[in-house]
Parts: sequence; structure tokens; C-alpha cells
Amino acid sequence: MALKLDMQGKTYGPFEREYDFRELIIFGLGCGAGADGKTDLEYVYEKNQKILPMFAAMPIVDSEVTKTIDFGFEWGGSLHWGFDLQFHQPLTKLSGKLSTKVLLKGLYDRGPGRGCLAQHIGETFDEDGTLLFTNESWDCCLYDGGFGGPKAPADIVEIPEREPDFEVVEQVPLNQAIIYRLNGDYHPQHIDWEYAQKFDHPKPNLHAVSTAGFACRHIINTLLPGEPERLTRFKTRITKSLYPGCTIKTQMWKWDDNSIHFRVIDANDPEIAYLNYALAEWK
Repeated sequence: MALKLDMQGKTYGPFEREYDFRELIIFGLGCGAGADGKTDLEYVYEKNQKILPMFAAMPIVDSEVTKTIDFGFEWGGSLHWGFDLQFHQPLTKLSGKLSTKVLLKGLYDRGPGRGCLAQHIGETFDEDGTLLFTNESWDCCLYDGGFGGPKAPADIVEIPEREPDFEVVEQVPLNQAIIYRLNGDYHPQHIDWEYAQKFDHPKPNLHAVSTAGFACRHIINTLLPGEPERLTRFKTRITKSLYPGCTIKTQMWKWDDNSIHFRVIDANDPEIAYLNYALAEWK
């Protein structure tokens, strides 16, 4: 089926969702908070509750959004490629209504057998019309390359060759993807073994936003303990599918007083990077 190239340049939505402390807790659980019963309880306990900033990456990959902006790609080959999340206001409100408008900015051709890159720009507002955050989100549609489109713009975040300044190690629970999908991303590749194996995965993989949520927790605990609302930017590339049960290591390099560059690798095989070319900024 040919890609619907005429969908480019159009804005879709608004996509609305209400949330309260319970949805925030489910999201925290979906990103591994409290997996050991004691770490990062502020994201999963309504007493002195905090919002894990990665919550802002979730509205644009909600199943309603992806089904509405279906430009004719093969669903089984669709993977989250990366995102650049910028916070315009601190996330502190524990209930409310989010309204997200999504621009399908462009479809880029990686070539036959390499896939299509889709660039989405999502702007999310609160019920008062205040712009809370912007998410430039990219998907790779593995089976949809070779349609003659333009190449994607180059965008690389430097990872230093020296040893990292900080490292955090954590095991990803085996049921992590099953928990995370409760946030509204119901793609079968995250739970259905037969479906995942049909598309060359040995087993269901983890949602990229969940993987990023693990890294976000590690970064906040290391550099902004107790103050997640200070985060102003989180940008990453998803460079390999992560399968629950593995042990990850978030490596961080100080860039200046208010930013780091980081990546997430497999703790048992440092040649495997799940997130790479990544940065976080705060104020």
C-alpha cells in the first residue's frame, strides 16, 4: 500500500485526555518506579506526589493519535525512533485535562529495506490554554522505505569518549511492557509473542517511552534529587529494541552546569545501546 504523502504538513487533533494522581501513578509504575518497593516512591504514592517528567512524552504516542495519523505504514514494522521533549512550564499539577495537537511535519526516505522516518510535532496545552510542553517525536517504519522522499536532516548529539561522570544500573522487570501499555499505547508488539516474532522480535519489546522513563528517573536522582520539575529538556534516539528482563546502565557526562549528555546501554554488553545521542537540560 502506498504511503499517504498528502497527510504531511497537516495538524491533527486536538487529542484530549484527563488525568489525576492515579494516571500519574500508573505512568510511574510503567517506567519502573517502585519496582523494588522503595525507590522513587514519590512517583507512585499520593503522599507528596511528584510527576515523572517523561509523562509528557506519552500523549503523542497514544493509540488514538497513531491510528488517526495513519499515513499508510506497515504497523508491524513501526518503531519509536527518537524524541526531543521541551518543557515550557514545570509539571506540578496532579490532575487536569491535556489537549494535544500533532503536526505530521514530514516523511523521510531512508531507502529500500531501511524504512521511512516520520516526524511529528506535538504541542500539549492545559485546560486554560497554556502551552505545557512540545514533543518532536520520530517513528521509523521499517518496511516503508524506497518511496522517493527526501532524506531526514542530520542530527547527532556528541557522546564523549572519556569515562562517564555518573552511572546508574537497574534491571528491567519482565512484566514492564505489560504495565506500561496501560498508559494507552496498545501496540501488540509489546505483549503478543506471536505478533512480535512475526516481525523479527524474539519476544515482545518495551515501549521506548518506558525505557526513557528509566533513564529520566536515573538522571533526576543523580543530578536533581527530589526536583523533577526543574527538567526543561529531554532528547534521545532509540537505537535498539529493549526486551524486559535485561539489566541497563544509564551513563551520564556533565556537559555544563545545567546539562548532561547520556546514553543507556546493556549492563552485560556495553556494545548494545538502547538509547543514544541523548541529552537532558534543567534550570
